Amino acid sequence: MRALYDSKSKLDDRGIKDLLSERTKLETWLKVEQALACSQAEEGFIPREAAEEIARVQLKDLDLEEMERIKAKVGHGFVPFVKVLVKACEGEGKRYVHYGVTTQNIQQTSQLYQAMEIHRIIKGFLGDILQNLSCLADQYADAVMPGRTHGKHAIPITYGYKVSVWISELLQTARRLEECEKRVFVVMMGGAVGGFNATGEIGMRVQERVADRLGMGSMDVPSRNMSQMKVEYIMNLCLLCNTLHKMAEEVYYTGVEEFGEVCESFTPGTIGSSTMPQKINPKLAKGIIANSQKLYSLPATGLYSAVRMFEGDSSSYMLFDGLLEEALELTCEVLIRGEELTRTLHVNRDRLRRNAGINRGLDNSEHVMMMVAAKLGKDKAHELLYDKAMKTELEGKDYYTVLLEDPTISSMFSAEELKEMIDPASYTGMCEQIARTMAEKGEQEAERLKKESCVGGEQK
Repeated sequence: MRALYDSKSKLDDRGIKDLLSERTKLETWLKVEQALACSQAEEGFIPREAAEEIARVQLKDLDLEEMERIKAKVGHGFVPFVKVLVKACEGEGKRYVHYGVTTQNIQQTSQLYQAMEIHRIIKGFLGDILQNLSCLADQYADAVMPGRTHGKHAIPITYGYKVSVWISELLQTARRLEECEKRVFVVMMGGAVGGFNATGEIGMRVQERVADRLGMGSMDVPSRNMSQMKVEYIMNLCLLCNTLHKMAEEVYYTGVEEFGEVCESFTPGTIGSSTMPQKINPKLAKGIIANSQKLYSLPATGLYSAVRMFEGDSSSYMLFDGLLEEALELTCEVLIRGEELTRTLHVNRDRLRRNAGINRGLDNSEHVMMMVAAKLGKDKAHELLYDKAMKTELEGKDYYTVLLEDPTISSMFSAEELKEMIDPASYTGMCEQIARTMAEKGEQEAERLKKESCVGGEQK
């Protein structure tokens, strides 16, 4: 099989890993605290001068070394940040930092804000992957290959049709990802138990203002006990990666020499084995498979933790901090490989066609049966063609010859008609049309998603 050489790998995370960094987490904590202070000032809950002072603080103004020293002493993950933020204020702002809220209000809102930023990049990746798959579906819309069910040949399809399945699932995934945004990326500012005990009705209006400032939604009930939206989002990431995982499994297995239908691109000099010089392994596919499999374990863990009793439990929300971060990291690893794989995949059209004919026409038994059924009825046609198929399998005869030797069948069709009937290319149904239709839909959705992923006119 011809191999493609890609001398410049483009495995770029597009900023996702930076958005998951410790520095970005601290920057987002500060951003949310500032949004809170400004919103409280607008509602007259704290002095405007205090909010303005808090809003002027930059990350470089915080003594992060002091924060670590305090953390080692008090054993709390967020209080040290509040203390160095207070220290960075010189006037009235000192009195109103983190006013009327609790740790998880800031931490959860911040993490969901970071997730929202990453979500935009994910949509950009999804758009590119859909565009790549659309090109494949269109290019190979008529590339005849075996359809396979239960690990065995079924009836012929085209490679473009196979790709259209992945496109269809990813289009549904795109809808799920966008539909869940209003539930997932939400602000929580209800205080210790979510009842706005320290802030009253003003607190509810403040939460709405914070949400507007951050471009997020606002929780109807800002309870620390609620985690289903995080489970939902992790599950949606699983479904996204599940389609790419399915694709990777196909590439992984149909790339083996016995199939030889596809292969990953590779760069000269890449080594697949320390002992076998000839090895060129499917690195992208196996990376998608491994990271997806690990990702699938996270929603179940989240579901078990989401049922913790009472109004808040650190054993739950601390776990969710890790689950969401890991889910985003694993999704990132799948996406960067999925984009590269779909962009550079080599499809061997000749090998596809050869494999479709490996049973010498037997795969088209349904086609012959339907033609016979038009004259004899379905039940009789099935009996007759089942007998011919078994004769072919058990006696090792050529299917075309078996059909010709049957007086009933040969009286209905000429030798040329039978030869045409068992040609895999004659029985692919609507596969080509479906592939081209889905290629067009995928292209349209790709353009929309890539626009949606742009922030400030530039793609993340």
